[in-house]
Amino acid sequence: MAVVSRFIRLTRRALFGAAGLVLVLTPATSFARTASSFRLAQGDVAQWQAHSQRSLWIQDGQLRPEANQLIELVRSLQTDGLDPDSYRIRSLEGMVRAAYGGNPRDLTRADFALSQTFAAVVRDMRTVRWSEMKFADTAAVPPAPSTQLLLDAAVRAPSLSAFLDAMPWMNAAYAPLRAALRETSDPRDVQRLRINMERAKVLPSALHPGRYVMVDAAAARLYMVENGMVKDSMRVVVGRTDNPTPMLAGMIRFAILNPYWNAPPDLAATRLAPHVVSEGVGYLTRARYEVLSDWGDNAKRIDPKTIDWQAVVDGKMPDIRMRQLPGPDNSMGKMKFMFPNDMGIYLHDTDDKSLFAAPARQKSGGCIRLQAAARLGRWLYGKPLTTTSKKPEQKVAIPHPVPVYVTYLTAAPENGQIAYRDDFYGRDNVAAARVAVR
Repeated sequence: MAVVSRFIRLTRRALFGAAGLVLVLTPATSFARTASSFRLAQGDVAQWQAHSQRSLWIQDGQLRPEANQLIELVRSLQTDGLDPDSYRIRSLEGMVRAAYGGNPRDLTRADFALSQTFAAVVRDMRTVRWSEMKFADTAAVPPAPSTQLLLDAAVRAPSLSAFLDAMPWMNAAYAPLRAALRETSDPRDVQRLRINMERAKVLPSALHPGRYVMVDAAAARLYMVENGMVKDSMRVVVGRTDNPTPMLAGMIRFAILNPYWNAPPDLAATRLAPHVVSEGVGYLTRARYEVLSDWGDNAKRIDPKTIDWQAVVDGKMPDIRMRQLPGPDNSMGKMKFMFPNDMGIYLHDTDDKSLFAAPARQKSGGCIRLQAAARLGRWLYGKPLTTTSKKPEQKVAIPHPVPVYVTYLTAAPENGQIAYRDDFYGRDNVAAARVAVR
């Protein structure tokens, strides 16, 4: 530690001249983003070193071999859509070669330059240039790891080499996709891997503290993630190809117990109204449906005998609102989890568990049906989410709202390999054009 502290004390003398000019890694590049990243990283690294009195790249008075690993990472940045030359790789290589001689001044310069480059690269890798994800709540936008968090995590890592390989500053899906991209020459796989790397960019990093829910619509699966680790997962049912589940992020802010099910008007016309026509309005009582005046919060119940049900079947009453009372046959099951958004998407229980056995689970109207809603509720609330009351629509706020990310990974790591999934929503062709012109 004494040796490291001596290197830190030398940092400012080694990096700044008498006039305060920066002598290290001031990139003469036309890419404003990279120049800005270097400027921000310079101050952040200096502050981190002064506060922590630690060195990331020096060990036992010698430059660590992982310095060359970082250089190789910079050289490969075209894989990430970045220009390696804009990071002044030759200058960095020269400093690293000099530092291996063991001179304290050279070690200090190289140590700072490596951390500055590392922080700048991470900042640029995390930069989202385009995204299919819609954020319904700005609180759900995942922050990029700060330089302090990044360097602290790297210093604490049991293996700096493994840390660099795993790229925990990105989402856990990113590094395996990137590694596969560097190994394949198949044009179709290259395209799919690039598309899904971009999709992974908008997801929280593995260094992200706290909890979040991720729904992968392409895999029809939900993951509960805590401090970068998957704690639990379950199957889900997602939207049909004619009514796809959107790529959407928000904050789960409350649950509703004993929910109503508001039948979509198209289903009311094609599935429910024919029963009323053939069986009479008694069908609604037996199946526990109500008819409401409109879709507003203050809608009133109306007498179903006043409705022309044949007109509903014929599509002449396209906005009819029918809702099913809570109960064992309610399509919402016992609970639903709300992350307010203008698309009307939420997570919910279901009365039909048979759908989860199917390998293809694109069966919903766009919302996400949960295989084990009670298990998700227990994870979100830290206790079983139950009620003894039969009162409909009981709202239960979550003390600390949890982000949810509904993504669509048609290529993703799975059991140590990359799983390529059907693009049943046809989104990859649209995304491919954006990747090509990035």
